[in-house]
Amino acid sequence: MAGLSCGIIGLPNVGKSTLFNALTSNQAPASNYPFCTIDPNVGTVLVEDHRLDELATISKSKKILYATTEFVDIAGLVEGASKGEGLGNAFLSHIRSTDAVAHCVRCFKDPDVIHVAGDVNPIHDVEIINLELILADLGVVESSFAKIEKQVKVKKELAPTAECLSKLKAHLDKNLPLRLLPLTPEELEIVKGYPLLTHKKVLYVANVSEADLPAMDNEYVRALKAYAEKEGNSCIPICAKLEEEIAQLPPEERKEFLIGLGLQESGLQRLIKASFKMLGLITFITTGEMETRAWTIHEGTTALEAAGKIHTDIQKGFIRAEVITYEDFIRYKGRVGAKEAGKCRSEGKEYIVKDGDVVLFLHSG
Repeated sequence: MAGLSCGIIGLPNVGKSTLFNALTSNQAPASNYPFCTIDPNVGTVLVEDHRLDELATISKSKKILYATTEFVDIAGLVEGASKGEGLGNAFLSHIRSTDAVAHCVRCFKDPDVIHVAGDVNPIHDVEIINLELILADLGVVESSFAKIEKQVKVKKELAPTAECLSKLKAHLDKNLPLRLLPLTPEELEIVKGYPLLTHKKVLYVANVSEADLPAMDNEYVRALKAYAEKEGNSCIPICAKLEEEIAQLPPEERKEFLIGLGLQESGLQRLIKASFKMLGLITFITTGEMETRAWTIHEGTTALEAAGKIHTDIQKGFIRAEVITYEDFIRYKGRVGAKEAGKCRSEGKEYIVKDGDVVLFLHSG
C-alpha cells in the first residue's frame, strides 16, 4: 500500500473544493455554483510526522520520505444522482476506487453562499447523499443477485454468494448503508468482490465558518457528531476557508499562525490522523544515512509482510528484524546506543509491527 486514498464527497457548495485546495495546495477551481467540479481532482498530501525529522537528524539522512495520502475531490452529488441526475453515475464510479470517504457537510450559515437545498440542515444533507449511495449499491446488488440466482442451480458452490447478496439487498431495502450490517468473515470476503459504496468507512467533515474558531462548535456540528456516533463513525470539525489560507503560508509560518488562533494543529493533520485510525493504518520507519522513510501498513501486519512492503526480495530472504521503538531510538541517540542499552530486539517473521517501530530488516541474497 503506497498510502491512503480518500474521496471527498458532499452536496454541491458545501466547501469540498475549498477543502481539497487546502489539503493539497492543488488549485482546484472553487466557485459559488453547483457542478463546478466535473472531473475528479486528485492530489497527494505528505503526512507530516515529527518523528521522521528527529530520526533523520540522528541518522544524518540525506532525505526524508513521509507517508502519503491521496485525496480525490469528487463533484457534488445531488438528489437523483443514482438515476443519472446532475452529473450522476460518473461520479459514483470515482468514489468506488477510494479506500475511504470524507463526507464534507456544511455547518454554517452564510447568505452569500448558495445552499443547493435552500437551507442549512446537515442531517438532511447527509441523508440525501447516503440515499443516493444506497440506491447505487442496490442497483449493483440486484443485478449481481439476478445473475448468481440463475447460475446457482448448476453451480451449488455459489449458494453462499447468493445468500450473502440476498442479505445485502434486504438491508439496503431498508435505506440503511452496508457499513451498519454485521457480516461474517466469509461474507466480508464475498463483499470484497463487489464495488459497494456504502460499505466504505466514512469520516464526516463538519465545515464551519471562521466565526466558529477556535472551538469549532455550533448546533450543526453537535447534530452531525451525534449522527456520526450513532453510525459508529467519526466527525471532524474543520474550517475549510481557514485551511485554504494556511496552505498559502510558508511552512515555517503555519505553526505560529495556528497558535495565534488558539489551535494546536491544522485541520489537515487532524483529518489525516482520523482517516488512518478509521482504516486501522499505522506507520513503521526505516532510517539510515541514505534516507529516513515512513511505510504505511495495516494494524496486525507481521514483520515478514512489512518486509515485503519495502521489497519482495527482502521478504523472500527474510532472516530477522531488528526493532527499536521510536522513543528508545531518540533516547539513546541512534541504533548503536539503543543496542548498547539492550533496547534493540531481534524479532522473527511472525512479529506484529507496531506504530513507530524503527525497523532494520536483515535478509539473505
